[in-house]
Amino acid sequence: MNENRARQAARLIWDHWSSGTVIDALPLDCRPTTPQEGYAVQAMLPSLSQRRVLGWKIAATSSVGQAHINVTEPLPGRLLEGQVYPPGATIPSQGNRMRVAEPEMTFTLGSQLSPRSRPYELQEVLDSVASLHPALEIPDSRFADFTVAGQAQLLADNACAHHFILGEPAPDSWRALDLSQHSVHAVVTQATGHQWSREGTGAAVLGDPRVALLWLVNELTRQGLSLQAGEFITTGTCMTPLQIIPGDAVMADFGALGRVSMRFDNEGVGPR
Repeated sequence: MNENRARQAARLIWDHWSSGTVIDALPLDCRPTTPQEGYAVQAMLPSLSQRRVLGWKIAATSSVGQAHINVTEPLPGRLLEGQVYPPGATIPSQGNRMRVAEPEMTFTLGSQLSPRSRPYELQEVLDSVASLHPALEIPDSRFADFTVAGQAQLLADNACAHHFILGEPAPDSWRALDLSQHSVHAVVTQATGHQWSREGTGAAVLGDPRVALLWLVNELTRQGLSLQAGEFITTGTCMTPLQIIPGDAVMADFGALGRVSMRFDNEGVGPR
């Protein structure tokens, strides 16, 4: 795929993203068919949208999630300016067909991680982390049926990135915890007042959120990309995604790591 075709595909993705509309598939003349081509399309999104990258996400960090969208490995995506909301925000529901919230553990980098000839080791990546945050991802896709789009098109679609809430930093004592066994409790409160809840752990995220963090760092640097100080990496949902409808409120309790909440509605303010 040449640069013009990658830009054409990225423009279509961004146009549908902006309008809240969907497509069945990208046109054949600009449809990525390999992961590398999907990455090339995704890389065009920040410049086309004129939005800077605030962080990175990982989709499909469990075998169940991979089976659901018919891929065999996780998918990285960029979280752009205008997608990231503060804790407690109201998130717009217009155009969102997935309608799920995903409680996630998110790491903010304190130093840059650049491409190099050998893979990064876990401890050196953890040493580069400035903070850990509880978070909620509200994903979506620009494809009418994202379960059949395939890996290359899903990468072009920014790994179903849409909206994201970054919670307050956790106490630094998180470094002594076994995040793979750390429990997360989520509660959905409906407009009627009815509540339901779900439990999860860090083990849902490639066995351990720190493993997912390391995977993303090595995947992106292998692609020749640098991760910048101040960017965050959200590692994937700690539980089966929470199905939500407009009017629902979501609270995810990460215990010693803190809480994060949101409301899903037809209005929303406060992205950065």
